[in-house]
Amino acid sequence: MSSTPSPRSWAIFLLVVAADVLDLLSTTVTNVAAPTIVRDLGASWSLAPWLGASYTLAMGSLMIVGGRLGDRFGCRRLFLIGLAGFTLCSLADTLAATPLELVAFRIGQGVSGGLLIPQGFVLLVRVVPRESLGMLFGLFGPLLAVSSISGPVVAGLLIEADPFGLSWRSVFLLNVLLGVLMLAAALRVIPPFRGDESIRIRPGAAFTLMAGLGLLLAGLVDGGTSAWTARALACTIVGAVALAVFGWQQARTGRPLLERSLFGNRGFVAGLLFGALFFGTVTGVMYATAIYLQQRLGLTPFHTAVVTAPVSVGIIATSFTVRGRIASHGRAVVATGVLLFAAGVVGMTVVIGAVRQPVPLIAAPLFVAGLGMGCCFGAVFAVALGDVNSAQAGSAGGVLNAVQQIVNAAGSAIVSTVYLATVTPGVPSSGVLPCLLLGLAVTAACATSIPLLPPRGAPAH
Repeated sequence: MSSTPSPRSWAIFLLVVAADVLDLLSTTVTNVAAPTIVRDLGASWSLAPWLGASYTLAMGSLMIVGGRLGDRFGCRRLFLIGLAGFTLCSLADTLAATPLELVAFRIGQGVSGGLLIPQGFVLLVRVVPRESLGMLFGLFGPLLAVSSISGPVVAGLLIEADPFGLSWRSVFLLNVLLGVLMLAAALRVIPPFRGDESIRIRPGAAFTLMAGLGLLLAGLVDGGTSAWTARALACTIVGAVALAVFGWQQARTGRPLLERSLFGNRGFVAGLLFGALFFGTVTGVMYATAIYLQQRLGLTPFHTAVVTAPVSVGIIATSFTVRGRIASHGRAVVATGVLLFAAGVVGMTVVIGAVRQPVPLIAAPLFVAGLGMGCCFGAVFAVALGDVNSAQAGSAGGVLNAVQQIVNAAGSAIVSTVYLATVTPGVPSSGVLPCLLLGLAVTAACATSIPLLPPRGAPAH
């Protein structure tokens, strides 16, 4: 294999990015469309949080098993099955007539995404020269940042434009169009890969893992929206116990569901720990900011997307800038990113606390926070996956993506709890300031794990 990516490798890389963009759009778009969906379907506001949670629950609980299914039956086959299912469920979303139907189809989207997304890392490890992996991982940040800017903005524009009277349904129809185009391309460019028939996926272990993750995520989301009722606490506790049982069983079996050697990889484990803390903090801070802008300042979803766009601009700026330095200064890049992110959150705290109407002053600290995110996103994945071999790739991709889904849900749930507990009528900055201070505290804890990271990332030639 050549030391530089071939045209087919680039095409597969773009397909993997496009799959992650579909996931990102499906995760964030309902935040923009939720008020319109609730009003159009005549549902209560309790439907709103579950529009996103139903997708996240299904996807997060299946992600690790989806990675191993790709190892067993072939990553190309699972990529195509997941993409086809995702496209069909998106079409079903556009036809949903009741809240129950929409939530059910969103669960179907999540299941399909749990099969689709983990295959991306496997495909890249198999078709891209290892010397070029760092370069491609460094491109993920800016490309996904573009979609994080455009996704909510496009969703807001589609809802306001109301093409063909479809309103919010046009947002899901966009997923259908993208999915059909991706299927046509994937059938042409992804080569066949044989699965490893020696891999045996034990149904009991798989069910315990999915049930544990699903119940844990359900408890976290429900707790964040219902002030931690007995139901939310029960789901969280039972989910945690199920995951503990799964871990105990995996430590003793001769055929683990996850590659045991993966957790002996210092770079992967350190990157996983750092990523869990950092991604959870980022999600929580941005979620609190979105709530504040819409509920306390009265901005529309479209205007909220525009106000927070500097975050993605910052991600793009540093993702391209630091890409060539990850190989030689991986840990230093991550440390710089954490400092910039913390500085941005401090700036947001000062502006929101001192100014009653902080728009547009808040744009500057949001941009600085985005600079920090851009430093960390590409570097963390390059470090975590730089030493992962092809036999570990399915497990690695599944674990990384599953943990990211879990901490995203946890970050939003914890922030919802803190926000509801501290918000005061008539005080616009109440609710959001405690959430930002919590984000700073977790960022400080996140920084303590930086010395555990390898000093260098994957080569970026």
